[in-house]
Amino acid sequence: MEAINEQEIDIDKVYEYDEFPDKVSGRCDHCNSAYFKSSVKGGVFLRECRECGMKKSI
Repeated sequence: MEAINEQEIDIDKVYEYDEFPDKVSGRCDHCNSAYFKSSVKGGVFLRECRECGMKKSI
Protein backbone atom coordinates (compact mmCIF):
# COMPACT_ATOMS: atom_id res chain seq x y z
CA MET A 1 0.00 0.00 0.00
CA GLU A 2 1.31 3.41 -0.98
CA ALA A 3 1.72 5.98 1.78
CA ILE A 4 0.39 9.40 0.85
CA ASN A 5 1.01 12.47 3.00
CA GLU A 6 -1.40 15.40 3.12
CA GLN A 7 1.05 17.49 1.07
CA GLU A 8 1.00 14.88 -1.70
CA ILE A 9 -2.80 14.66 -2.07
CA ASP A 10 -3.86 15.80 -5.54
CA ILE A 11 -7.50 16.90 -5.33
CA ASP A 12 -7.89 16.60 -9.13
CA LYS A 13 -7.12 12.87 -9.05
CA VAL A 14 -9.75 10.20 -8.29
CA TYR A 15 -8.37 7.85 -5.64
CA GLU A 16 -9.44 4.22 -5.23
CA TYR A 17 -10.79 3.50 -1.75
CA ASP A 18 -9.19 0.01 -1.72
CA GLU A 19 -5.73 1.50 -2.27
CA PHE A 20 -6.22 4.66 -0.17
CA PRO A 21 -8.81 4.15 2.61
CA ASP A 22 -9.97 6.98 4.88
CA LYS A 23 -7.59 7.91 7.70
CA VAL A 24 -10.67 8.63 9.84
CA SER A 25 -13.78 6.77 8.71
CA GLY A 26 -16.27 9.05 6.96
CA ARG A 27 -13.94 12.05 6.89
CA CYS A 28 -12.00 13.65 4.03
CA ASP A 29 -8.26 12.91 4.20
CA HIS A 30 -7.40 16.39 2.92
CA CYS A 31 -9.59 18.77 4.96
CA ASN A 32 -11.24 16.44 7.55
CA SER A 33 -14.74 17.43 6.42
CA ALA A 34 -17.64 14.98 6.68
CA TYR A 35 -19.75 16.70 4.00
CA PHE A 36 -19.70 14.81 0.67
CA LYS A 37 -21.65 14.71 -2.55
CA SER A 38 -22.02 11.32 -4.13
CA SER A 39 -22.80 10.07 -7.61
CA VAL A 40 -23.08 6.75 -9.40
CA LYS A 41 -22.17 6.41 -13.06
CA GLY A 42 -21.48 3.20 -14.92
CA GLY A 43 -21.65 1.19 -11.70
CA VAL A 44 -18.93 3.30 -10.03
CA PHE A 45 -19.78 5.12 -6.78
CA LEU A 46 -17.86 8.40 -6.60
CA ARG A 47 -17.62 10.41 -3.37
CA GLU A 48 -16.49 14.05 -3.59
CA CYS A 49 -15.75 16.33 -0.65
CA ARG A 50 -17.86 19.50 -0.80
CA GLU A 51 -15.17 21.51 0.99
CA CYS A 52 -11.99 20.75 -0.99
CA GLY A 53 -13.15 18.58 -3.92
CA MET A 54 -11.09 15.45 -3.17
CA LYS A 55 -12.62 12.44 -4.93
CA LYS A 56 -12.65 8.73 -4.06
CA SER A 57 -14.10 5.83 -5.98
CA ILE A 58 -15.75 3.60 -3.40
